[in-house]
Amino acid sequence: MMMFNLVRFLRQRRTYWSVVQELSTYTDRELHDIGIDRADIHAIARLAAKETPAQA
Repeated sequence: MMMFNLVRFLRQRRTYWSVVQELSTYTDRELHDIGIDRADIHAIARLAAKETPAQA
């Protein structure tokens, strides 16, 4: 069970940082075009990580 939690945590962390990296490369204009404010990037990444499936 503990190993499963560790794997899930690592998968969620990888998703979080992937989303942060991706969205951080966008210009303010590009973010605005898709309806995202730069200040929302971390919240969006947290949500994406939370929705990461347990097994992929």
